Amino acid sequence: MGKNKLTDKLKDGVSVKEIEDFTNKYTIEVFSILAMVIASVSSVLDFFTGPRLAIICLSLAGIVAVLFANAVDRGLKKCIQFMFKQEKSAQIVFGILLFVIAIFIPFLYFGIFGLFVGIAYHYHVHHKDHSAHHHRHPHVQEHVTHHKSKHREES
Repeated sequence: MGKNKLTDKLKDGVSVKEIEDFTNKYTIEVFSILAMVIASVSSVLDFFTGPRLAIICLSLAGIVAVLFANAVDRGLKKCIQFMFKQEKSAQIVFGILLFVIAIFIPFLYFGIFGLFVGIAYHYHVHHKDHSAHHHRHPHVQEHVTHHKSKHREES
């Protein structure tokens, strides 16, 4: 979106129809963002558990995700694929469940979020063009092996 389109959109506002279309297209994402806000407020204001436990769970889950990246990545992908395959009504139920977790046990929500953070960190560290790290990730190793075998065939 260009700068002019964005400023025009800000001046004109967003219609109810555009909001409905956006939330229908990105149901899970909208619920996840709102749940993050709710979990943050719930933790900061000490509704049930406070921020300390949330930070500990976020950190520990991130560490676990970095250490066991392949297993955590497979598990998270299966969960996300399962949620996206569901009908809209089931996705809304998952969203409401996220809200309940965010309000009453926000440290659990932050733990789940920590898994995503750890996987994102692992992915970005290992998918840069660092030749010393190519051997660590199986997809990169396949690409390097394929490239080497192609090079051998050409020689």
